[in-house]
Order: sequence, then structure tokens, then C-alpha cells
Amino acid sequence: MERRSALKNMGMAFGYAVATPTLLSLLQSCKDKPAYAEWVPAYLDKGQGQALATTLDVILPKTDTPSATEVNVHGFIDAYLDQVMPLDQREFTMMKMGKFYDKALEGSGKTELAELEAADIEPVLATYLRKRTDEEEKAHFEAVMGYMQAVMQGGEATLDEEVARYTFANELRDLATWAYKSSEKVGEEVLAYLPIPGEYIPCGDLQELTGGKAWSE
Repeated sequence: MERRSALKNMGMAFGYAVATPTLLSLLQSCKDKPAYAEWVPAYLDKGQGQALATTLDVILPKTDTPSATEVNVHGFIDAYLDQVMPLDQREFTMMKMGKFYDKALEGSGKTELAELEAADIEPVLATYLRKRTDEEEKAHFEAVMGYMQAVMQGGEATLDEEVARYTFANELRDLATWAYKSSEKVGEEVLAYLPIPGEYIPCGDLQELTGGKAWSE
């Protein structure tokens, strides 16, 4: 969709679409780190880090493939916030994150982010990741654009809390999926991996070629 492409090209969807070499380097540096229970974030505080890691494992849970935290997607996103994201975008992202987790805390009756469990976060994600109509997406896009333009012009910027939560949830899912598929473990052990490209077969059956697996990027 053109609106979605515009958001990514402006760097609003975490900016990952325009910084691939840097992000791949970050992915390599995030290998083989401890599970998130012992994880100390570089940028986020401990509660934010715990909530983020829990959310990522709701988005990408452990099945017959690793969970998001097993391949350190949480560490990658924290490092990206710390080392790559421009200050204005980082502030915007943290604002949206805050609104999202405020909703999770409200629904759970808890007061601390570190106390949030998957069961507290699942309904919030379900609300904000549900498919939107074109009219709803247009309205969200225009609201975010208006906010960003106000910020760039030095004016007073406000963003509807529901729009902020929707935007955060969708951007987080997109970045988590990208980081997950780009991790070494998933790329080599879960997806179809061919370190030395061989014959190009443009119209082959995926089941016959890779056993039904998508190709590693």
C-alpha cells in the first residue's frame, strides 16, 4: 500500500527499511545473549525491556521454531533504539510504547511493566493488530503525518492515544518479523538456506525445492 511505503520511506516505521547494513551489523552483535529474564537493556529500563520481550514472544511464540527472544529480537530492538534511531523518532516511539503499555496495565490491574504477562498483553495486541479498513488506515496515516509535520515545524504536536497504540503495535510486529527472519539461527536452521547459490529455478514447486520452507534472506 502506498501509505505504508510512505511511512517506511520517511523512517517512521522504526526506520529499519532504510538502514539495512547497519541493522544487519546489529543483528550479528546480538547473537548468543542471555534469555530475557537475565537481560539488562542498553536503552530501555528494566520494566520496559521485560514488557517488550514478553510482547515479542506473544507476536512470535515458541512453536516448532524458536520464539522471538530465543533469537534475541528484544536485544536487537533495544540496541537499535540505543544506537541507530534518530532522537526525534526515538522520542516518538517511546511515547507510542508508553501509550500501548498504559493500556496493558489498565486492563491487567497491575502497576509495574515488569509484572505484565503474555495474558495481559495478548488482548491489547489483538485490538491493535486487527485488520483495518482502508478508511481507518487513511485516518491513522493522516493523524501520524499531522503529528510528524507539527514536530518538524516546531509546533505543538498531539496524537490520539488510540492511533499511537495502533501505530506502535503494527510497527513493532513488522520490525520483529524482519529481525526474526534475518537472524542467523532462523535464516540457517528454520528457513531454506543455501550459502552458495546454485541453479536458478524460477517456477519450481516450493515443496519439492525446499520442503515447503521459505528462502532465507
